[in-house]
Amino acid sequence: MKPKGPEFIRFLKPVLQVLKDSGGSGTTSEVIDRAIELLGIPEAEQELILKNGQSRVRNQVQWARFYLVRSGYLDSSRRGVWSLTETGGTTDLATFDPFTVFQRVQTQLQAARKKKDLEEPFIDETAETAAESTDYKAALLAVIRSLPPSGFERLCQRLLRESGFQQVVVTGRSGDGGIDGIGVLQVNPFVSFNVLFQCKRYQGSVAPSHIRDFRGAMMGRADKGIIITTGTFTLDARKEARRDGVPPIELVAGEDLIRLFEDLELGLLPRKTFEIDRKFFDEFTRGA
Repeated sequence: MKPKGPEFIRFLKPVLQVLKDSGGSGTTSEVIDRAIELLGIPEAEQELILKNGQSRVRNQVQWARFYLVRSGYLDSSRRGVWSLTETGGTTDLATFDPFTVFQRVQTQLQAARKKKDLEEPFIDETAETAAESTDYKAALLAVIRSLPPSGFERLCQRLLRESGFQQVVVTGRSGDGGIDGIGVLQVNPFVSFNVLFQCKRYQGSVAPSHIRDFRGAMMGRADKGIIITTGTFTLDARKEARRDGVPPIELVAGEDLIRLFEDLELGLLPRKTFEIDRKFFDEFTRGA
């Protein structure tokens, strides 16, 4: 029988479990990967992509976080680290009911909408329709995906240079095992690494086989490898990239690309805006 509520609430308990097991906090990537692993989400489902290019499953985990924050189980920090509140840390997962949390937050949101006091836009959804909303992140990914292959390679070259790499050269030769370029990462005056990179303008997910093929092509030619994609990586692909006993490969997914462009303010024009703090005006609506 299908469980009650939208599909994303299946991640509410796993997210809490992951954070409890991690000492109360974890990075976005760590929590999402581990939650997917705990639920045993198959590769085929991990490869499903929404119309805006986001991973359907990973988007659902983000919606689970939204509901856990609204219900007081997680801290609202947006700096890439998810952390438990005191309530979240002391919650007994044996009696935790995701659907009850979902209903409680829905009630809060509906009440807030009536008061026109909602802190951030909310789309009544299952996670799929919520992710359809367009914003600059989806628009930026769309722009990058629209570039020709050579343009995307040069864009990655610029991104690597802006991030501190030196002697970054785009090779882009066919039959070179998918290697698109090489650069040097100077750690300090005494230590540097040769790094090979691959650029994938993907709408979907990069599979473990791509990681293995790239690693095979870079063997004996570089100390590290980087795969940059506008798509996502499946959980097994991430595990393959971190596998012991083989050269490490760094993975940069579409969401990571967005953060890099934001941090470097590259291709994005920052805008300052304000949001009305209605609570501030409450005391002035009452009589003196």
